[in-house]
Amino acid sequence: MPTVAPLDLEGHVVATHFLGDIPFFATAAGTIHRLDGGEKVTEAHQGLLTCIRDPFSATLLTGGEDGKVLRIGHDGSIAELAEVPRKWISVVAGGPQGAIAYAHGRSSFVRLADGTTREYPEQRSVEGLAFAPKGLRIAAARYNGVTLHWVGTSGAPVDLDWKGAHTGVTFSPDGRFLVTTMQENALHGWKLDGKPGEARHMRMTGYPAKVKSLSWSPKGKWLASSGAPAAIVWPFSSKEGPMGKAPQELGTRSDIMVTQVSFHPAEEVLAIGFIDGMILGVRIADGKEALLRRPGKGAITGLSWSTTGKLLAFSSEAGDCGVIDISA
Repeated sequence: MPTVAPLDLEGHVVATHFLGDIPFFATAAGTIHRLDGGEKVTEAHQGLLTCIRDPFSATLLTGGEDGKVLRIGHDGSIAELAEVPRKWISVVAGGPQGAIAYAHGRSSFVRLADGTTREYPEQRSVEGLAFAPKGLRIAAARYNGVTLHWVGTSGAPVDLDWKGAHTGVTFSPDGRFLVTTMQENALHGWKLDGKPGEARHMRMTGYPAKVKSLSWSPKGKWLASSGAPAAIVWPFSSKEGPMGKAPQELGTRSDIMVTQVSFHPAEEVLAIGFIDGMILGVRIADGKEALLRRPGKGAITGLSWSTTGKLLAFSSEAGDCGVIDISA
């Protein structure tokens, strides 16, 4: 069994992420804890709503009830990127060339590295944001679909419509597909590289609960998701993505829901966190399972691999967190 170094924090822990080999834990109260030669604490927000790892830089991006968007460095340093008084910032995204995005109400905002900020108004409130892997392009999830904006050009936005509330959005690593989480128990996808007028929709349904966690495999062949008593893993290696193909179900536990999924940075191995605090590691090729952590106090709210893939950090809604050494 891998070794677990526990860390008990006060209250709900929103997320955990690695910057290099340093694990960070973000609490709902607004503190950021990092294990760097002992526990160090950064006071970031008066109430933290979201914390993500910027995929384009070795930093974290956070949003809070205080209307602030912050960038947290590997040493715990804080840079304030935006402040919107009396607004809650629960949606942030990291982009290329130092760009970041955030949203409140019916607008998304892109802040470029030089500090200039551009606003992109929508018809309905923005629930999710993601930058495309190539080029400065942003997707804003909203009611009845997604809007794509090219940042820095005056080109018209592209609307991808599908009825219902879309609550989160992600691009595939190669940029060929866009997938949203929905208020109903489903994912919806669009194929972005088809010819104009092609049927580009991908419906991914059958979940017993809302999908709140998504993770792409290192080369983008698989998309893992929570929202069922197993990790539901959709195949994206073919030209048409998952259409006409059944997903894999990994780590099935009769009626205990998966709350978090996270792919290893190099291998097709998936870490799966459950509502009872248990964590499994499962290999895609043969479904072989390894118990990484026995059930704990609260639902798993975050899973993150170190750069080397030898360490896995986890956080929970009850504050019992830790780091698992899978090389042990």
